[in-house]
Amino acid sequence: MSSRLGEFLRARRHLTTPDQVGLGHAGDRRRTPGLRRQEVATLAGVSIDYYTRLEQGRERRPSDQVLGALAGVLQLGPEAARHLHDLARLTAGDGTSPEQEDRVHPDILRLMETWHDKPALVVNRLLDVLVRNSVFEALYDGLEHRGNIMRLTFLEPAVREIWLDWEGEAHTVVAHLRAAAGTGCDRALLELVEELSQASEDFRRMWARHDVRTKTPDAIRFHFHDVGELSLSYQALSIDGAPGQKLVVFQAEPGSPSERALARLGRSLRSGALKDTR
Repeated sequence: MSSRLGEFLRARRHLTTPDQVGLGHAGDRRRTPGLRRQEVATLAGVSIDYYTRLEQGRERRPSDQVLGALAGVLQLGPEAARHLHDLARLTAGDGTSPEQEDRVHPDILRLMETWHDKPALVVNRLLDVLVRNSVFEALYDGLEHRGNIMRLTFLEPAVREIWLDWEGEAHTVVAHLRAAAGTGCDRALLELVEELSQASEDFRRMWARHDVRTKTPDAIRFHFHDVGELSLSYQALSIDGAPGQKLVVFQAEPGSPSERALARLGRSLRSGALKDTR
């Protein structure tokens, strides 16, 4: 078991307050945020020594019962709880993932060519944009970092104006990267995290939370100079036969100003043009 389990437990312990678990202490001044190790151990029904070994990576085989108790104490959602179990099941050598296959199936490309008023793209587990349709390309035309969603979010200043709730969307993509990366620890992921950590304080802050999430928000609000404000929902669909790849499709509410704006944009583009980013 690597230290990633310990890092996850520490991060989530620091984010869990005494009040959340019924341990509010009037006048208790804490030098560190969140719960103390002793409190987590007591609430989970394990010894402080055992829990300390978990955080330090010295306990290799926590039981499902212990993991379930810790998930309850740290108030983990279903996805984060599964992530905790996955981390606990790692053994030496399990952290290296095979090289990601980035070839997009021709059927997916043909499907995307039919969407003239829906921005769409295919991403891999590192949120590299493998292919994007002409509508998506037009919306982000001229931005340097549109080839990877993480770099677009944290290294592209213009996105902070395009995404009207940049902070919320940034938290979402970081949590998606955690979920997509799973327990993998391949070199490409480490290099991406290192690059973003060095370049962005915001990324360091959000990555340190160890949030894990795949559920998409109900809607995202954008502002583009060419089409104005858009409110779009999106779905990220896993592609059978291509592990780690997701087809992401944005849609507007039928009959809304956003739908009409996308239709106008689609008519202005060459029908079906795709930008292959490989």
